[in-house]
Amino acid sequence: MNENSPVEGEFLGKVYLVGAGPGDPGLFTLKGKAILECADVVIYDALVSPEILAMINSQAEKINAGKRMGRHSLLQEETTQLLIEKARTQAVVVRLKGGDPFIFGRGGEEMEALVNAGIPVEVVPGITSGIAAPAYAGIPLTHRLYSSSVTFVTGHESVGKYRPQIQWQAIAQGSETIVIYMGIHNLPMIIENLLNAGLSQETPIALVRWGTRSEQEELIGEVGTIVSLVESSGFTAPAIVVIGQVVNLHFSLGKGAAKSKNNSSHNL
Repeated sequence: MNENSPVEGEFLGKVYLVGAGPGDPGLFTLKGKAILECADVVIYDALVSPEILAMINSQAEKINAGKRMGRHSLLQEETTQLLIEKARTQAVVVRLKGGDPFIFGRGGEEMEALVNAGIPVEVVPGITSGIAAPAYAGIPLTHRLYSSSVTFVTGHESVGKYRPQIQWQAIAQGSETIVIYMGIHNLPMIIENLLNAGLSQETPIALVRWGTRSEQEELIGEVGTIVSLVESSGFTAPAIVVIGQVVNLHFSLGKGAAKSKNNSSHNL
């Protein structure tokens, strides 16, 4: 018997895996907001915006489980165990995750553990930053004249080390638009892999930092020179990387994109 298996007659609450979206509170779902307003416990990630955290029931217990590069409030195993423990004493437990829980958010792992422990779970999807950030920068990921395919890929397969299992050659040759999550830290290795796979150095590339938030900024360049641009500009994570001809549309569509008035843009 699994040590986390429920005991007969034991109280079990419900865990909601809620996607908080990319940051703009206007993109948060109505269902997610309603759940936060009646939550007993909310375990949230580092990238959840303050405006969305402010929607949480004032009486709820709030626990920061945020993970940023090399810095952990809680280890993943501790977070999962905490969800199980809280569900045995509280009716509404929320795991509030940036973006969408099932897009590079480890939501699948958490749900597996909860289901194995006999805990009821419901997923509330969120808008993923890989779609929202480019949109706010005026970069459509598909366009009839430029791109009929998109590949979403993580640029950080494991914390603290890089073990390339991603088939960069297949991606470079088979996708017209490439969207990379968590790719800033390993950008030099990623670019080297893509160039070795035959991607042209002149291929347009965009880095969108804090996408959809008031502090959003973009760095636009070419694959062959983007690493030096990042170093010279001091551009840092968190950011989404977009590679492909659709990036050029930023120059004509960016001014009309739905982004906050205070956003800044570095077009290099």
